[in-house]
Amino acid sequence: MLADMEGITGVMMVLCLIGLSNANTSPTINSVVHNVCEDTPIGAHVFTIRATDAENDPLTYSLTAPNAEYFTVESNTGRVSVRMTLDREVFSVMELGVLVDDGSNRTPGQLTIILEDANDNRPIFQNTPYDIVIPENTTVNATLFRAMATDGDTGSSAVVRYSIDEVTPNDGVSHFIIVPVTGEVKLNGQLNYTALSTFYRLKINATDGGGKCFYNTTNYLSSIAFSFITVMDVPDLDPQFLSIPYVGRVEENAPLGHSVFKVTALDQDTGVNDDIIYSIQDSTAEGLFEISETDGVISVLSHIDREDIGDTVTLTVKATESKANIHGFQASTTTEVQINIIDVNDNMPQFYKCGDECVMESHFTGEVVEHVLGSVFINMTVKDRDKIAQTYLTLEGNYTDVFSVQPQFTTSDSIVQLQVKDPQKLDFEKIQQMVLQVIAIDGENDTFQSTATVTINIKDANDNSPTFMQTTYELNVTEHSPVGTILDTLTAYDPDTMDQGKITYTLLPDSILLYFDVEPHNGAVYVKNATLLDREVRSLYSATLQARDTDGKPGSTVLEITVTDINDHAPIINRDTYREFVKEGEKLELRIEATDADDSDTKNSQIVFGIVPSKYSDNFTIDSDTGVLTNMVELDREALDPKLNGMIELNVTATDKGTPPLSTMVTVIIIVEDVNDNTPQFKASSYKFSVKEGQKGAFVGSVQAEDLDQTAEFERISFSIIEGSFGSFIIRTFAEEQGYRGNITVDPDIELDYESARKQFRLQVEATDLEQKKAVVTVEVDVLDVNDERPEFKPSDPVTVKENIASSGAVGSFTAQDKDGNHSLVYELESIKCRCNGSLTPCSWFILDPTGEVRVNLEHTVDYEECDQVLMEAQVVDEYTEKGENNSVTAGQMVINIEDINDNAPQFIFSDSVFVVVSESASKGTSVAGVTATDRDSGINRQIDFKVTAVQFRDSNNQTSDTKILFEAITTQQKDIYIGIIQTSEALDISLKGKYLVTVSATDTGDLSTSTVLEIFAVDESYQVELAFTRPQTLVEENINEIIRALTAATKAAVEIASIRFDTAQASRDSGNTIIVAYFVYSNGTALTSNEVEKMISDPEHAGVLIDLGLADIGKAPVIETDTDPLKYALFGMVAGLVIVMAVLTTSLMCTRRNYSRKLKAAKAMNSAAMVTSGNQKSGPVVPGTNKYTMEGANPVLNLNIDTTMILDMDEESSDVDKVSLNSLASSNYDKTNMMSIQEEEYDDSGPPEYIEPLGAALAHRGQKKGSDNPHIGFSNPAFSTTDL
Repeated sequence: MLADMEGITGVMMVLCLIGLSNANTSPTINSVVHNVCEDTPIGAHVFTIRATDAENDPLTYSLTAPNAEYFTVESNTGRVSVRMTLDREVFSVMELGVLVDDGSNRTPGQLTIILEDANDNRPIFQNTPYDIVIPENTTVNATLFRAMATDGDTGSSAVVRYSIDEVTPNDGVSHFIIVPVTGEVKLNGQLNYTALSTFYRLKINATDGGGKCFYNTTNYLSSIAFSFITVMDVPDLDPQFLSIPYVGRVEENAPLGHSVFKVTALDQDTGVNDDIIYSIQDSTAEGLFEISETDGVISVLSHIDREDIGDTVTLTVKATESKANIHGFQASTTTEVQINIIDVNDNMPQFYKCGDECVMESHFTGEVVEHVLGSVFINMTVKDRDKIAQTYLTLEGNYTDVFSVQPQFTTSDSIVQLQVKDPQKLDFEKIQQMVLQVIAIDGENDTFQSTATVTINIKDANDNSPTFMQTTYELNVTEHSPVGTILDTLTAYDPDTMDQGKITYTLLPDSILLYFDVEPHNGAVYVKNATLLDREVRSLYSATLQARDTDGKPGSTVLEITVTDINDHAPIINRDTYREFVKEGEKLELRIEATDADDSDTKNSQIVFGIVPSKYSDNFTIDSDTGVLTNMVELDREALDPKLNGMIELNVTATDKGTPPLSTMVTVIIIVEDVNDNTPQFKASSYKFSVKEGQKGAFVGSVQAEDLDQTAEFERISFSIIEGSFGSFIIRTFAEEQGYRGNITVDPDIELDYESARKQFRLQVEATDLEQKKAVVTVEVDVLDVNDERPEFKPSDPVTVKENIASSGAVGSFTAQDKDGNHSLVYELESIKCRCNGSLTPCSWFILDPTGEVRVNLEHTVDYEECDQVLMEAQVVDEYTEKGENNSVTAGQMVINIEDINDNAPQFIFSDSVFVVVSESASKGTSVAGVTATDRDSGINRQIDFKVTAVQFRDSNNQTSDTKILFEAITTQQKDIYIGIIQTSEALDISLKGKYLVTVSATDTGDLSTSTVLEIFAVDESYQVELAFTRPQTLVEENINEIIRALTAATKAAVEIASIRFDTAQASRDSGNTIIVAYFVYSNGTALTSNEVEKMISDPEHAGVLIDLGLADIGKAPVIETDTDPLKYALFGMVAGLVIVMAVLTTSLMCTRRNYSRKLKAAKAMNSAAMVTSGNQKSGPVVPGTNKYTMEGANPVLNLNIDTTMILDMDEESSDVDKVSLNSLASSNYDKTNMMSIQEEEYDDSGPPEYIEPLGAALAHRGQKKGSDNPHIGFSNPAFSTTDL
């Protein structure tokens, strides 16, 4: 208290000096409240400091603590820009120290920066997961659960709307809906455990209302949560038989108890799977079968006879569930089971003769025409009374080779017939009747047999035709024989007696009757026309001699009549003359073709060829038989008479061998053609030339060749390059006195390049005459080098260099190449740029040697945190270049990546947050504070771990003592910022008054560390408030949220509930009285006492709500006695004298603008303390007795319920600008989680109240002068003292 009095005395003296001074007035800061968007980018202008000076001196501006590190100011203009990233969720209102200097005086001030919200927080789902199990018969539109998400933003940005983005499986998308506003998930369609899915996964989306601040684009954020809904089955379906229809089988006479068939039914409610009871409800044949109740097996109950009951028995089987369904009865279903009775073979096959009815018979008759194929009907039917008959039919007797029985096998009643399989043996002339036995045998039991006798009568038929002794007769007749010449007499035979001597003959076809004919009764064949009988016209005739009996049955034979030859034709040569061309040196082969019309099988048609002797006939020969004419010696045109022009004429004869012989002659002309039989020849076997690169159309060399042919037609030569030129050379042909010359030159459009892959060419030059006779020679051409190529860089791989390197060795090198054989390369640096903060700027971290090696420039330090990459560009020059440019076309590039090393310790991010803990409600794991830090290194080097290394406690007397480690740090990460959440590691001492000094260290992976000390203010048990309620504890607990909201609205403080218990002072628990033990705390570390709480909640605006909730009384907190210091009373006397001086000075200062500024600061601090939100205890702290949370400039008017216009002397005549400036302080929303503490001062009605803070007393008294009815409210906190006015 002594220190407080001394501070007040000093302030009073300073004020006296200010009031009496007549020096130059200080500048005045006009506007102290500014709104800034939290997403304003770094470097952007946000506001301008407005200040005036009475003398109009030039003003300079600067920023001071607190929060100067977040902004920059232009000293001459006062334009303020953002320097560090802002975050409204860390602190919604910021204090910014400013200093305005007019050259003589400096005016310090504090600006209030209200951060406006930008939508930068996603909705966060609460109470997850949303997994539920619901029965399938849940009613439609029933609420299943509620999804709830909260958003850390404000306004529309914090309004969350819900939607279902996806349902798995997809066919369940229509079964669920969500109320967009409340998040209630409801059933929209009927579920079905059996027919639909038994499991659904809902993808729930929570999207905020979007928002914008600095940027014009509205930003929407959303989050996803999943709900797994399991459908529970209920018994609502009838059982169902499986694998229907049911068909079973059993043999007749099966033993009793024999298992016949099994039916199976299942409960369709697969999730319930009730047991099934089986029974037989009905049967087409009663008493034959029974069924097992448990497993559905049907078995034989009595004797079965198929002949009595038929082939099938139909049962009606019922399946009933063992338990009642949701409707209260046992569900059931029925189905039919068909049982087929299997027959047993106990009857033999029998033969029947059927008319109007069938009679058993053993003798049968039939008849058949001789030699006729087909079936013989005998009116026989075979039957077997068994249901499934297998009857085999066979024949016995002497005629089984003539007949077969049909069918040979049958499974039913069948008509039996005999089939003729050998009709030739049915000959009436030989046999008129045949007898056989048909035997029927049971296929399953061969002892079951029956036999029937069948008699077949054969009927006679005219079945013979006339026949000749031979099928073909060969007859001969000489050409031109006289008419009537008989070739032969031919007769036919018919065994039928009725046809004897009655056969007639005819000659077919009618066209043969021009040449031959036959006598109709005796069969004599004779010549009919001698003139037409010419062998050279037709030598062979074919005719058919036909004989018919009395029934017109025909018989025939073939006549082949050959006309024999006489020599009556000379040979005929096919051409009138022959003309043949043959090249000299080639073989002549010419066939002379002749024919003779006489018989080819006689000498009359045999031809002999010959050559009539002439001048050149000795040079040729002819084959006498084939007529092939060939040359005996090589033909040479030059050996012939030039006048003949190569023409030789021969006469060839063709003579037959008949008597007398006949002959014919033909002329043969042979033309011998000249040929080009000489090939061009080069005068040298090969050629070799050279030429310099880069010369278009340069002459290379010449080649010579000649052709030995004497005529101009064959000796002309042309040259061409057929291979090896690759389009680089051409050749032109020129005639010489003897032969031809080919000049080789470089193509005029081509420049040879020594540096290319072809330094030497091997040309294949071809000499061709007009007849395409060719000769080829090899020409070698060497390309001579000229230094004309520009050097080229080879690609450089990226180089990695660690930061802070101090080595002078090469870290990399540029490499270039020159295609010329002789070169000298020198490297020159073009540029070097460093990538710093994403942009390239010139730098000098590396140097380039002429040899291309890159080294570190030791005059500079390579720092990864400054720049992380270097881009070098270099040029290379060839000093030996003869032609063209000597440098590379493009510059070489090298990328040098700077590798980070751990050379930076973590850095804590500045925060002026005040942390408060209620000792009684803090248990192990309670979050009480937080720190943030970054590390300039990258990768693993920037990972940070927080740890609490020491804890001290500073009590209200400013005495500090060491304690054990009561707190621990939990490390988390958000992007590149590491967050340390400070939690209690055990319960705290509720009697301690003061604050904890918690030392937190931030250590990276390289053991580099930094420490900071956090101040955590402790709210002790002296601020405990007991609230008595007249309602039972259960009802109070149900309404606890409404009670907290009502208390928060009344006190504007965060309400911490320590416990809820029954009032032990009451006689019985049934009395219904309940005690709530609570703390009312502000974020600056102060708390309300019971008296202060009682006064605040007594306000009629709030009292009614609390009374409705059952509030009856407020208990007193423990009173802590304090020691009385006599020295304080002496100091009070000294202060009393100074109060008079202060009153005089206050009156004089009221006339200045400066006095108004001070009051506005007080009002601003009041508003900030009342409005600021904690935001997880991140908002700026407010310490009682100060107008800055933990800094200088005390102001006791925190959270006073006073009329600010009256307190600040802003009456009706004050300017609107002044009022607007004050009202702008009310733009921050209040968060009920803030822990700002205010304390009402008790006072006696008989006199003025006592105030711990003097200025609080002054302002309160001034408020009374204005007639205010507001309660007298002051502020106190044992942990703090007044530091400034």
